[in-house]
Amino acid sequence: MTQQRNKVRIIGGKYRRRLLDVPEAEGLRPTPDRVRETLFNWLGQELYGKRCLDLFAGSGALGFEAASREAPRVVLVEKMRPVAAVLQKNKQLLAATEIEILVQDALAYLKNCREQFDVIFVDPPYQSALLEQVLPQLAAILAPGGKLYIETPQPYDFPGWQVERSLRAGKVHSWLLRAESHE
Repeated sequence: MTQQRNKVRIIGGKYRRRLLDVPEAEGLRPTPDRVRETLFNWLGQELYGKRCLDLFAGSGALGFEAASREAPRVVLVEKMRPVAAVLQKNKQLLAATEIEILVQDALAYLKNCREQFDVIFVDPPYQSALLEQVLPQLAAILAPGGKLYIETPQPYDFPGWQVERSLRAGKVHSWLLRAESHE
């Protein structure tokens, strides 16, 4: 994800090299290039047949990258309307029909979600307690064999989850997890 001011570049797949606008919002920080590249190496370069959820979409970098890598369904949940409007503009720019953008609070979305996902990206605002609130609810919407990706500003323990991979890059700590009850 090469960044220009308020831009993010898709690093792989069918939208590779496309520049997307990054919304102006306090605390919004697109996942760094190195972290995103590592994540998609962990997941496999293509996500054919994988349903993906970007729970705190923000810049949408993870969700757009998943769509670029052939995920047939990508849901981006973003509660701030101005940020979601930029995501919608980026979706239209790419003609990314596999992406659905929901202007909704992540906790409300999880409460009413009846869908399961193969990959869930969770990168909540760093100065919030949202990770602690959403983590117990994620196993219910993770498909069998699914993966959970989490970013935080500090180390974290994940009771009930098996850590498959982890990375620290600068101030970003990230993990790829699976539910302990899943094969």
